[in-house]
Amino acid sequence: MDTDFGLMRDAGFSLIRVGESVWSTWEPRDGEFELEWLAPVLDAAHAHDIAVVLGTPTYAVPSWLMVKHPEIAAESRTGVRVPWGARQETDTSHPVFRRYAERIIRAVVARYAGHPAVVGFQVDNEPGNVLPHNEHVFAGFKAWLLTRYKDVGAINDAWNLTHWAHRLDDIDELWRPDGNHVPQYDLAWRRYQAELTTDYIGWQTALVKEYASPDQAVFTCIDVARPAVDDRALGQVIDIVAANQYHATQDELGPGADGGHEFPPSGSWAPFFVADRTAAIRPGERFMVTETNATSVGFPWFNHPAYDGQWRQVAWAMIARGARAIEYWHWHTMHGSWESYWGGILPHSFRPGRVYEQVAQLGREIRTAGGAVEGIVPDAGVALVYSMPTRWAFEFHPPLQDPAADPRKQGGPDRAAYERIVYRWYGGLSRAGHQIRLLHADDLGAGLPPVVVAPALYLATDEQRETLREYAAGGGHLVLGTRSLYADEIGRPRLDRQPAGLADAAGAWYDEFSNLLAPIPVTGELTGRATGLIEGLTADGADVVAGYDHPHFGRWAAVTTREYGAGRVTYVGTIPDLELATALGGWLAPANPWPVGGAVTAHGATNGAGERLWFVHNFGFEPHTVVAPMPVADVLTGAPVDRLELGPWDVRIVRETTP
Repeated sequence: MDTDFGLMRDAGFSLIRVGESVWSTWEPRDGEFELEWLAPVLDAAHAHDIAVVLGTPTYAVPSWLMVKHPEIAAESRTGVRVPWGARQETDTSHPVFRRYAERIIRAVVARYAGHPAVVGFQVDNEPGNVLPHNEHVFAGFKAWLLTRYKDVGAINDAWNLTHWAHRLDDIDELWRPDGNHVPQYDLAWRRYQAELTTDYIGWQTALVKEYASPDQAVFTCIDVARPAVDDRALGQVIDIVAANQYHATQDELGPGADGGHEFPPSGSWAPFFVADRTAAIRPGERFMVTETNATSVGFPWFNHPAYDGQWRQVAWAMIARGARAIEYWHWHTMHGSWESYWGGILPHSFRPGRVYEQVAQLGREIRTAGGAVEGIVPDAGVALVYSMPTRWAFEFHPPLQDPAADPRKQGGPDRAAYERIVYRWYGGLSRAGHQIRLLHADDLGAGLPPVVVAPALYLATDEQRETLREYAAGGGHLVLGTRSLYADEIGRPRLDRQPAGLADAAGAWYDEFSNLLAPIPVTGELTGRATGLIEGLTADGADVVAGYDHPHFGRWAAVTTREYGAGRVTYVGTIPDLELATALGGWLAPANPWPVGGAVTAHGATNGAGERLWFVHNFGFEPHTVVAPMPVADVLTGAPVDRLELGPWDVRIVRETTP
């Protein structure tokens, strides 16, 4: 233990997280608690001046509880229980589970809340892993619907249940979600499931706060990809926003990567995206990275430990975008079980090696930087609008085919269409030099940056549409992507020319669209290709920025723009490939003073002392020399610099100085 903690201190670690996945250690048999095993660990941590986050163990249920109460298993389909043997197989809203969970939470937290090493609590872990179809969950869903719609007549009208003779006379006639084909039903089901997850974390948070002192933060580890999570709502019931931020490594972190959103996301913009995605949960607040790559983030067939320098690059990228803490999963590489090759900072031999030295270098740099990197407020010239309801709607009824399907046939749906579209836009804007602020659609309002991009805001309330109109009229540049504003908040297509409610402001409209069997080059001011979908965009007062090189689709515009009030509305009627997304970002004229491009990126921020910082990265093996566009000094050495020498996979942090 002393060796481990000594290594942690030498590497600059100041925080560890313990206790969250070992319910069967805390309570090996029903009602028999063993709580003292952790005391020596917390004592040693405190002696080494390392703070501790204590986790509640509820995401991994002990065998004895599942054997005694198999009814607490979540049902993936009605009557079909999730098999036990992994983790998070439980229906966390089940009253029996809640009873046992409360008992273990109270036992553990009561024992250790007063320990001087404990600075906070993580409740559960990555909640929302399943969409339970259990009987009581479905009964609760029907009650939830009646609360919102008041009666079944309103449900019939809102969901167009005249179609296929689905009209209800009583709420108990509602069919199970297993075979549902009504998009409005599915969207309601997903909203309800997310509310159950938020309620669950709020319930645990309230329990822990009965024992926690005011200066002990309570939070959870958010995985924004979980199916039953509304991360924005989840962020409202915890003290600190904290989330996983895994990313690709090696060449997949470089500018040559195509940049896929799939786990782990790739491209040189990946660490910035995952950080900005977390920052969007509670805008304007700094956040914790509860897990990121220590070594490999997968299994024996997916081992890609980072190149030298990439740990520093990624950590400083996350700090540049507002991270207040960075935690690695995990310390020792697991000694057995499923995550045996999900690598830790120390290998199976326990002997510090390359990974430890790379992380220790980062720790020394953070310690040296000190207060200069505290209170970071990132720059943002573009807001990228994210819509969780649209993501849910597109998972059920996506506008794109599965990329693996035969495009000449009907193929399968691309359930990841929304994430794919958002990530493509983020990648293009980032490659063009923009600094981006992700923003949930529900947080649209005052204080928006000069450009707002809504890549595919399919579901939009009347208030959101009006906010976007007022933003453009007031001087902002609004950029709308495919399917934006097409439907209302419950997923009903609006009965207007599209983009509904803003076609006049855009000076362009469409009322037909086509999926593409192959990408199509664009013409005009931009380069790149249209992919996946084309909307029949007709300019009606707008200027055409780009069209299509195609004998049929060439009749329509690919990109239009029009002055509106004191601002501008641009409409992009296709899914851009990475080249076109980058060209669009360049056309939007990023206000980045640094000579960025290719492997070199620069992100600005203001620290708590009001000083201007720049984080300049080189995402590649080839060294680069970057001339500073203003007087700067190196944050780590204090020396003034006018030319930044960036080695392979390098990052420099500089402070603007008075000339």
